[in-house]
Amino acid sequence: MILQYDNRYLRKVFHFDSSREPYIADAVVIWCFDNRFQTGFCKFLKRLGAISIDPVKIAGGAKALGSPDRESERAFALDQIQKSIRLHETKRVILMVHSDCGAYGGLSAFNNNPQQEAEHHERELRRAAQYVVETLPELEVAAYFVDFEGVWEVELASRR
Repeated sequence: MILQYDNRYLRKVFHFDSSREPYIADAVVIWCFDNRFQTGFCKFLKRLGAISIDPVKIAGGAKALGSPDRESERAFALDQIQKSIRLHETKRVILMVHSDCGAYGGLSAFNNNPQQEAEHHERELRRAAQYVVETLPELEVAAYFVDFEGVWEVELASRR
């Protein structure tokens, strides 16, 4: 089928049915675009009950909020979170980083030491979470480090 829109022709190449109804996001997820973790990422979010998510996939994931290379990266990530709040009534942000991330220089940046890398990423996630809490205190914040064997939660201080 070919449809005409504004004197331009579009040819449908794939059909699916999707709801046109607005949704409320279970979370906005700040995550890296490294696809090696995609299957585990989806299963983990489902286990958390985060089915309708607003994913923000950027190199380094939560690095953009914890230790951005440029302030514009932090502004971009924060803007995406705020849009998720405005458009989809989001109340929770999930911050994630992963092992062997190229945005951090890979595992070799930590002397190929997984423990050293995990400790760095824990500190990184705490910085990112603190920034989000200070900037958007109405949000619930969770933080996770993902390696090739599983997902590790960073226990954040209660805000109550």
